[in-house]
Amino acid sequence: MSRPGVSRTASTNLASGNGHRVLEGKIAVVTGASRGIGAATCENLASKGCSIIMNYTSDSSEAITNELAERLQKEHGIKALPVQADMGSENGPAHLIATALNHFAHPKTRKLQIDIIINNAGVASNRSIEKCDAEDFDFVYRVNVRGPLFLMKAAFPYLPNDRSGRIVNVSSVSASCGFSEQSVYGGSKAAVEAMTRTWARELAERTTVNAINPGPVLTDMWSGVSKEFQEGIAPWLKNTPLAAVRPGVDSEDLVKGAEIAGGRPAYESETAGVIAMLCTPDAAYTTGSVISCNGGFKFST
Repeated sequence: MSRPGVSRTASTNLASGNGHRVLEGKIAVVTGASRGIGAATCENLASKGCSIIMNYTSDSSEAITNELAERLQKEHGIKALPVQADMGSENGPAHLIATALNHFAHPKTRKLQIDIIINNAGVASNRSIEKCDAEDFDFVYRVNVRGPLFLMKAAFPYLPNDRSGRIVNVSSVSASCGFSEQSVYGGSKAAVEAMTRTWARELAERTTVNAINPGPVLTDMWSGVSKEFQEGIAPWLKNTPLAAVRPGVDSEDLVKGAEIAGGRPAYESETAGVIAMLCTPDAAYTTGSVISCNGGFKFST
């Protein structure tokens, strides 16, 4: 669903002067593709000609992921393959890549090139120090840290060998801003940024590797945060240049919610646009970086 003031496809159909879409023929893996940033990223990449392996986790996400895949195929003439796999499980990442191999590899040579990987799947947990426990820590780190690492391990044989690959890891401003009750979540995202720098060196001749650090984004995760948490980050959003609400452009709910939160969260399409930009040939000389796509919530240094 397009947001007020944001066209679903107008800003994403980037093409060269001859009409060739910039990601024509590329293959991408997007984790957490059923909704939010992941779904918006699939939309953007597909509009640029990219075929997509769309990962989702739970049975409840099957229908919406299948519907999105069917629509993207019809609208953009690409191939979209929904794959259920738990990125927090030990075998989930390998299963995702094995399924991609079965559906996208050359029928005779079995060769496959995965051009783009978007490590987007993630879970959040807001707990004070005294309420943290081993179970919660294990859950968050399995999905947010081990999942991307094991996915990269499984995809390693299929990455390009000519620097044309693109890896984008979805981090968060929580990795560096030090919000209360985010010892576990913020720590997991800081680990993602550390892996980003390591992979940028290890894979320098194969693919660029970057991360983005969104602030609040209008997703299910944002709608589930408490009023107290929104009040806690209100001073940050009030100081975020692009978070100021626009009556008549932004929805009434966002305008009203800004009274508590201090401003509006980003739309999914705004975050997905930065991810997709990093996947184009224009980003060929950017690697090992954390790109701020949070409206100025946190300025880059």
